[in-house]
Amino acid sequence: MISKKNNLVIVTGANKGLGLSISKRLNKLNYNVVGIGRHKSKEFDKLGKNKNLFIEFDLLEIDKIPKLVNQVLDISRKIPYGLVNNAAVGLDGLLATQHASDISKILKLNLEAPITLSKYLVRHMIKEKRGRIINISSIIAKTGYNGLAVYGASKSGLEGFTRSLAREVGRFNITVNAVAPGYMLTDMTSGLDKSKFDSIKRRAPLGLPKTINIAYAVGNLLDPLSEKTTGTVLTIDGGSTA
Repeated sequence: MISKKNNLVIVTGANKGLGLSISKRLNKLNYNVVGIGRHKSKEFDKLGKNKNLFIEFDLLEIDKIPKLVNQVLDISRKIPYGLVNNAAVGLDGLLATQHASDISKILKLNLEAPITLSKYLVRHMIKEKRGRIINISSIIAKTGYNGLAVYGASKSGLEGFTRSLAREVGRFNITVNAVAPGYMLTDMTSGLDKSKFDSIKRRAPLGLPKTINIAYAVGNLLDPLSEKTTGTVLTIDGGSTA
């Protein structure tokens, strides 16, 4: 078990879907969660206010992220042990007809926001000489997918960021890793065409992963015994890309 002064983990997009599952898993592992999202959900509230904190914040407001980090530090009075960059958006559409505002939104939320949040938080982790950063990527970063060109670009960028940052901060005992889930039944994939999704399911010999499978992996990477694992991308897709 980690020491009390280092049991705080920030999870973005924690109010629903994968972020909520990660928050639940971390609570079971005795971490305290600071959830970040545009709106707090009843489901997050059920996790228990005595162990968790939720800050309503739109990560598209990149210039306000430094103030967000200061707010977390002021309220919690602790330097977070971990950061899980989970919040993301996937807007299905062909690049040739995709609106510029949608392209900007995907790149800001999926790539620029995690980079900026990591930047301001890692400064404090360096002082502690300990920390964990986990970026939630996607198998689309490697496989590509029709209609998800910008989303794929954002996740590929996130993986490149993961590897380079791992080299920068490793000497401070900070690890940086990514988890790349395959397709899951979440709000973000519910809008995909049914025939496409059925085809995806057939490719996974173990069946499509559930959010709890990804949450379990995040918990493992936060564990102190994962101190020698950094700059990696852990794929969890039921074997669909094997």
